[in-house]
Amino acid sequence: MSVSQSVRRVDGRVRMGRVLAGLLAMSSMLGGAIAVAESSDAVLAEVAAGDWRSEGDRARDAARRPVESLAFWGLAPGDRILEVQPGAGWWTHILAPYAARTGGQYFATAADLDDPTTSEGARRGREAFAARFSDSAIYGAINLVNWGANAAPLAADQYDFILISRSIHGWMRREGALDRYLGELARALKPGGTLAIEQHRANPGPQDPQAASGYVTEAFVIEAAERAGFKWVARSEINANPKDTKDHPFGVWTLPPQRATVPYGSGRTADPSFDRTKYDAIGESDRMTLRFTKE
Repeated sequence: MSVSQSVRRVDGRVRMGRVLAGLLAMSSMLGGAIAVAESSDAVLAEVAAGDWRSEGDRARDAARRPVESLAFWGLAPGDRILEVQPGAGWWTHILAPYAARTGGQYFATAADLDDPTTSEGARRGREAFAARFSDSAIYGAINLVNWGANAAPLAADQYDFILISRSIHGWMRREGALDRYLGELARALKPGGTLAIEQHRANPGPQDPQAASGYVTEAFVIEAAERAGFKWVARSEINANPKDTKDHPFGVWTLPPQRATVPYGSGRTADPSFDRTKYDAIGESDRMTLRFTKE
């Protein structure tokens, strides 16, 4: 296959992916929650099944539905991807290989090396993340960008696809952080690009401004994103869990995978006498799955 043929093939897949995602979004808006079919993207299916993913990570696919979620959000071949606060890299093991195999690029936020107040622990965490994903044959190039309260603004109009997974409740605990970070991401997203949000979902009603339980209402998230300049496109019930009562003694962290037996972040020793049976039976949290764009 010539270079020009390869480019045309990737461009065609990008257009088809965008069209499919748009149809899914329209269905969601017209008909409410939808059950998204399996993605027809063979590369996405391949990387989700990759043997570089740990057994523990793959075991969570039933609860987190990565292929279906990414298809709903409209991930497409050739995308420049930004993963925000990737943690240990559950999504990274899928997104980075996908970008590498489709002519895209993968970026992740990381501790701000230019900020003298960044702790040594945070700096070591950045190094450990880079080392974990250093096999370029699998992950391609891992590009890390400074992120934090004092970080320089992200460059404008850089990314096709930005993912925020389970971070919003943490931003709500620091004054001004939610609006600042969403504003930064709105600036960094290309016009027509996608902001994908996965977040523990509270029941409709008043929102605790500190999100102490880890749960946030969909209405609160949509309002915050639109205030930052995003346009809400669609929601999906892909990651809904009707068994989640959201009234757990240690918030969302009582549920798998954290399975907390003491207050989250308390530093207290785990309580071996705590009966986890009921919480393990619930499984992972009920989560919103939202898609936004920038005009």
